[in-house]
Amino acid sequence: MLTFFTLLAVACYLIATGMQWQILQNSRPQSQTTKWLGAIGWLSHTLCLYLQLHHQGGLDLGLFNVASLIGWLVAGMVLLSSLRQPIDNLYLGVFPMAAATALVDLLIPESGAAKPYSAGVISHILLSILAYSIFTIAVLQSLLLQQQERALKHHHTRGLVATLPPLQTMEQLLFEMLGTGLALLTGALLTGFLFFEDFFAQHLLHKTVLSLIAWVLYAVLLAGRTLFGWRSRTAVRWTIGGFATLALAFFGSKIVLELFLRSQ
Repeated sequence: MLTFFTLLAVACYLIATGMQWQILQNSRPQSQTTKWLGAIGWLSHTLCLYLQLHHQGGLDLGLFNVASLIGWLVAGMVLLSSLRQPIDNLYLGVFPMAAATALVDLLIPESGAAKPYSAGVISHILLSILAYSIFTIAVLQSLLLQQQERALKHHHTRGLVATLPPLQTMEQLLFEMLGTGLALLTGALLTGFLFFEDFFAQHLLHKTVLSLIAWVLYAVLLAGRTLFGWRSRTAVRWTIGGFATLALAFFGSKIVLELFLRSQ
């Protein structure tokens, strides 16, 4: 059952990606079929995650399960947002990522172990994953914004640019995502300080420091937007810098804990 639903999710994600690419190349109107295929893939992905995360001993939050969970969350958020905002072109980055994480999670055995978590720890984990997912979407949005600005500067108004909202709307969407992500990251850090007592014993110090650096980068970016009117090019650099730091904190710590320290 797990294999069937994983392959179904991967197939739907990739077909939807191909359809969206054709829409972009031919400057055709958006198709509801693409959304429906993405939704079917997302629902199949949901069943896969339920089977892989839930075990008799608790939750298995190993590296590949968490990566698949993030891919699932990002795909779901973009699908939902595309119902009210013209961001369908984000499918081109989001759906292949979700397909890849689901497939890798199926093919590579987990090195983590299922265990019970307290409500406080679960709240920290959920806030962290939600924040990371929002920032993932923000990075994709910033890359689209960068491409749009470059194309408009060279008077290339066909293809991708023709399907995007106005530049001002794209910037507004980006900073809305960053504000939401920063609020979630703040909650994740606060719950982490509340529910984890010994950062050294649990090898969490480096993760906390890097997460705090990412928080500062995003906070400075949002403050710069408000105080100095920072715009697209600056926003792209800071968004990618903050995301790289957060990715190192999130996945770097899990790789060290699960692949290196566990083997010793």
